[in-house]
Amino acid sequence: MSTSSTSPAGSGEDARAVPGARVCGVERLPLFPLLALATAVFITSLTETLPAGLLPAMSDDLRVSESATGQTVTIYAIGTALTAIPLTAATAAWRRKALLLTAMATFAVANTVTALSSVYGLTLAARFVAGVAAGVAWALLAGYARRLAPVPLQGKAIAVAMAGIPVALSLGVPAGTFLGETLGWRTAFLAMTALTALLLVWILAAVPDHPGQKAGERPRMLGALRVPGVAPVLFVTLVFVLAHTILYAYVATFLEDLGLGGDTAAVLLVFGAASLLSIWIVGAQIHRRLRALTIAATLLVAVSAALLAVLSDTTALVYGAALLWGLGWGGVPTLLQTAAGDAGGDSADAAQAMLVTLWNVAMAGGGVIGGVLLDVRGSDTFPWAMLLLLLPVLAVVVRADGHGFPAKRPGGA
Repeated sequence: MSTSSTSPAGSGEDARAVPGARVCGVERLPLFPLLALATAVFITSLTETLPAGLLPAMSDDLRVSESATGQTVTIYAIGTALTAIPLTAATAAWRRKALLLTAMATFAVANTVTALSSVYGLTLAARFVAGVAAGVAWALLAGYARRLAPVPLQGKAIAVAMAGIPVALSLGVPAGTFLGETLGWRTAFLAMTALTALLLVWILAAVPDHPGQKAGERPRMLGALRVPGVAPVLFVTLVFVLAHTILYAYVATFLEDLGLGGDTAAVLLVFGAASLLSIWIVGAQIHRRLRALTIAATLLVAVSAALLAVLSDTTALVYGAALLWGLGWGGVPTLLQTAAGDAGGDSADAAQAMLVTLWNVAMAGGGVIGGVLLDVRGSDTFPWAMLLLLLPVLAVVVRADGHGFPAKRPGGA
């Protein structure tokens, strides 16, 4: 969900910005600044998904239905989808550190307003602003991570930064759900503000700065669609994320309808822990096995959806499905970003910006479709919808063996 610079980090200004990248002849990752970026990813991801574990409490407090409260996820995604490409272009010349600080400070303001608001409309407005900040952040973070690392380690640098996503799912959402259940959902959003304030200090102290792009280097969006492999990656992004979001945005309601409302935090913990394992596996193997990992991720999430569709009356199998879901989903952001960057080539920045937009279109669509399904047919339809959408995803990944999801990545020896 981020545009990534393909500028080598091993020369010029970028080389000077990576202290300790080579120690005793061995290239190493600059972990401290990369972990700051991972924390920014964590905040961005958790701000987006936190309402999923708090829907019943937020719904009661804001005096609207749970499907209406679910639109707090949708409006966030709409904010990102509408602004990712234009804001990426408008801020392309900004220095990267100033842009990152601006985006994260906006998160702090938006989460504070969300925590204090008792008016549904104001809450939606704050969530939209947070989504706009996410559009800026996602269009920046993976590229920033690449520029901090030596060229051979750029894939691993992205994996470290993107580890913030499964950490948000494994620790953040369950912790936020627990806070919401014990101290009120507003406390969870205020905790996000406090963490963001600490991160701003961390970025100021530890993250090297980089210049923005020159006018002639700025990405041309539509031209990237003509590059072989880009369209399949973008299709997979749109439909895979849509399938995931239909269930995840309403997971608390889904579990409550199964009689497992008290297990929401535990189920999310299992899902998130499996996501952490997934991103570790992907980070270790993506350089050589991107295609196989993408196929495996799709199959794991599909099997999870099938279990939830037909065997959700067995508590142990619900937990097992959450485990498989996390194993499949955790590495998906890294897989799709890397595939888009590889397929895009010289148009990688444009491909990544479109990926950000489609990712959030899918998030918004998942919130809307999930809300309609919940009102019209009930939450038990979520896994079936998820499974149905994953079938074309698998077909496109399997067929895109020449470009998009090739057996051998460029430079992947």
